[in-house]
Amino acid sequence: MTHLVTHWIGGKSVEGASGIHGPVTDPATGAVTTRVAFASAEEVDAAVAAAKEAYATWGRSSLARRTEILFRFRALLDAHRDDLAALITAEHGKVRSDALGEVARGLEIVDLACGITVQLKGELSTEVASRVDVAAIRQPLGVVAGITPFNFPAMVPMWMFPLAIACGNTFVLKPSEKDPSAANRLAELLAEAGLPDGVFNVVHGDRTAVDRLLEHPDVKAVSFVGSTPVARHIHATASAHGKRVQALGGAKNHMLVLPDADLDAAADAAVSAAYGSAGERCMAISAVVAVGGVGDELVRRIRERAEKITIGPGSDPASEMGPLITRAHRDKVASYVANAAAEGCEVVLDGTGYTVEGYEDGHWIGISLLDKVPVTAKAYQDEIFGPVLCVLRAATYEEGLALINASPFGNGTAIFTRDGGAARRFQLEVEAGMVGVNVPIPVPVGYHSFGGWKDSLFGDHHIYGNDGTHFYTRGKVVTTRWPDPADTPAGVDLGFPRNH
Repeated sequence: MTHLVTHWIGGKSVEGASGIHGPVTDPATGAVTTRVAFASAEEVDAAVAAAKEAYATWGRSSLARRTEILFRFRALLDAHRDDLAALITAEHGKVRSDALGEVARGLEIVDLACGITVQLKGELSTEVASRVDVAAIRQPLGVVAGITPFNFPAMVPMWMFPLAIACGNTFVLKPSEKDPSAANRLAELLAEAGLPDGVFNVVHGDRTAVDRLLEHPDVKAVSFVGSTPVARHIHATASAHGKRVQALGGAKNHMLVLPDADLDAAADAAVSAAYGSAGERCMAISAVVAVGGVGDELVRRIRERAEKITIGPGSDPASEMGPLITRAHRDKVASYVANAAAEGCEVVLDGTGYTVEGYEDGHWIGISLLDKVPVTAKAYQDEIFGPVLCVLRAATYEEGLALINASPFGNGTAIFTRDGGAARRFQLEVEAGMVGVNVPIPVPVGYHSFGGWKDSLFGDHHIYGNDGTHFYTRGKVVTTRWPDPADTPAGVDLGFPRNH
């Protein structure tokens, strides 16, 4: 009998009552190692009820108490980062360095939450009129929910709940059912840090759980990271039920390489950004646009580096890239490469036949590199979410920029050049929410916000940073007028001279 991942409701592990379970596989072996309980609508209701009950006191708790608990959580998270990384590798498949990097990036947002006192400072204007003051304050929303993807089972939840909890909200997390254990481990560490029961809850499951969170009247806001079609559904459905929504969708991130660029640096960046974490990240560079005559030489250097990447189980220290999350996803990624030549692409590297000795049943795929890709090819149009890099050619900067801006996605982009003026134009003219200049994956640090444009983001708020604090609070303006103590009614002596 495989291990069962349970829900976490009201500060304790709760076995699923629906009778429905899903398999969790080790991507390196293909074997089912764990089962995860799928929540019914009633079980989601129980988690929301626990969060609502906890909010009655947590929402009025002092900032000092909240940050004290978060500081303890941060210390525990730091102490157990190796354990958490091992869980990520076992269920997601990413190599240990990627898993540890994920935990480290999540820790950045915990750091931000520990300093939330500065972010929640209000504003005060005195004497806006005679003896009238105006104060602006921010207050928590209540119960908020997070729906997170498989590719970062620890980091993306930590992009959400530390700030939400620090702001005084209570939280219900619905993580991916493909790699659920990291979420429960985070819940255990929060409990160990002293977080009151019900402030943080985890329900596992599928669309039944998601849709109940979207429609539940006691859930005030929903945060989501995932594919664009699902992000659009989340935004439309939750908004229709009167909720605040931030829904981050898919991407097709471009890297523009100008003729004056350092091609070794550009090739290094393209390989790490395209093939790191097996390409299963929304900030992966999946399209390189080579400008002028640099294309052939750039592709040669990318191929030279890509062929040296060691692919193997994430538990092997020698591995630089692991398997994909499921067999079905592996087959879908492979289909883009299999059809590429027929769509006019030049297949420089084909990784679809790759396997690892001793792990033949794992979800393996090798490195694929497609050159001279037409914009009509499915490999270019779709977010593949795997280790497939498309190289497109453009004659000029203007042509390359127009190609990028024509994409329906606007998540992240990068330019490689030695020309500061060209870089400045690009960062102003490109239609994307995050821009790297000689930086391949422009994921902002924790105290700046993360988010894209166009079909990469639905809702008005980016995630974490100042936008995160604003998303998890609402503003209130208080206008106050107190009479001068010298004007108190006769018979009441406050010791002030009556000089009016």
